[in-house]
Amino acid sequence: MKKIIEVKDLYKVYKMGEEKIYALKNINLEIHKNEIVTLLGASGSGKSTLLNILAGLEKPTKGKVNIGGITISSLNEKNITKFRQLNIGFIFQSYNLISSLTALENVELSLMLKGVNKKVRKDKSMKILYDVGLGKRLNHKPTEMSGGQQQRVSIARALVDNPKIVFADEPTGNLDSKTSREILEIITGLVQTHEQTLILVTHDNNIAKFGNKVITLNDGSVENIKNSRELI
Repeated sequence: MKKIIEVKDLYKVYKMGEEKIYALKNINLEIHKNEIVTLLGASGSGKSTLLNILAGLEKPTKGKVNIGGITISSLNEKNITKFRQLNIGFIFQSYNLISSLTALENVELSLMLKGVNKKVRKDKSMKILYDVGLGKRLNHKPTEMSGGQQQRVSIARALVDNPKIVFADEPTGNLDSKTSREILEIITGLVQTHEQTLILVTHDNNIAKFGNKVITLNDGSVENIKNSRELI
């Protein structure tokens, strides 16, 4: 399987006065194209910090992150922003929808910011909203939708331009267990259909099982890497 992300000797250190806090320590990883990878760990384990660095939202203190042959940890802010626009989609725990816009307009906005023409962005946005089961909610605003429906809009927004890699940071943290399962089935089903790589952050073993590979972090280090079938 083709390697899409490579992490070498990665450290993230924060300074608090004279003290150094190691959020990540000596991380070495390979993630392959089309894999669904879960980053599993308790609060403070470093999983969200690792996701942010993999996505180019934070710089490492030391080490390298290579995505598709490009060392993104060395890119300046302008180039990393452009790289994210072209290659990466984000799904967060909070839906981050604009309350004055409809579901369709919220999804279209991400394409408008990339300069996609009106007809193409409308067609793409309608298709992905139908794919996530919101064909009858196109003109509803966030306040007119449930939490699960709002998260479906944010999934549609993240996937509408078919990014190579999708990062999801606790995407079901605000949802009940039944809705969480439905949302995870939508996300994993769509990324498999479109042959995308998904990196999912969670503290929950049951959610981690949705991945092919589970990377467990503890105190900023990789504790183990398992196939999801090995989880109890």
